[in-house]
Amino acid sequence: MKIIAVIPARYASTRFPAKLMQDLGRKTVILRTYEAAVSTKLFDDVFVVTDSDLIFDEIVSNGGKAIMSIKEHESGSDRIAEAIADLDVDIVVNVQGDEPFTEAEPLAQVLSVFKNDPDRKVDLASLMREITDEDEINNPNNVKVVVDQSQFALYFSRSVIPYPREKNVGVRYFQHIGIYAFRKQALLDFYSLPMKSLEASEKLEQLRYLEFGKRIKMVETTHVGIGIDTAEDLERARAMLKDL
Repeated sequence: MKIIAVIPARYASTRFPAKLMQDLGRKTVILRTYEAAVSTKLFDDVFVVTDSDLIFDEIVSNGGKAIMSIKEHESGSDRIAEAIADLDVDIVVNVQGDEPFTEAEPLAQVLSVFKNDPDRKVDLASLMREITDEDEINNPNNVKVVVDQSQFALYFSRSVIPYPREKNVGVRYFQHIGIYAFRKQALLDFYSLPMKSLEASEKLEQLRYLEFGKRIKMVETTHVGIGIDTAEDLERARAMLKDL
């Protein structure tokens, strides 16, 4: 299998404008993320896909590979699908552009799904971690997922799922960790399909895959991503970098 990583990188950000171009230990956030993905040695190639000349130039001028996004896109999947349409590739991994401390282990976990799927029953693979704190469970910013006995996703929601009408029945709650690996065809299918009501309501692109019958295999992990969504996150990342 030919495996690549794609890092969708929008310049604009509602909560933290231009966050990917912020300085993090004498390198930008996006460059550190790119270098972290390359250093895992899991991929045949790594690309940043962006709508920004600044981000494109930042990657290319530092010896990396970048692709300019041609169209405006609603989601990261759309942006990636456009970029990889003409590439010779089997599996595409979406690495978040605002996670400069990306590690090999969680990426290897999602890739292992496809290496153990000779019948090609899996369209996508992603990660989930158990959460037990009530505030985390109730927080709509934490996307929850429920799975079947084979660990295929049944539904994703910002709401509490399953609803705890009965207590003490052994229900576990899982937060979705937004690392994805896709078969190329699943991405191309997504790109051609319309947004339906579930995705529009929850604002979760993974629901489009489920609504159109794609199978998402979930892998349980203890990994917690370190993303940069706010100026405070950036300061924490700078402090972490000094400790490394």
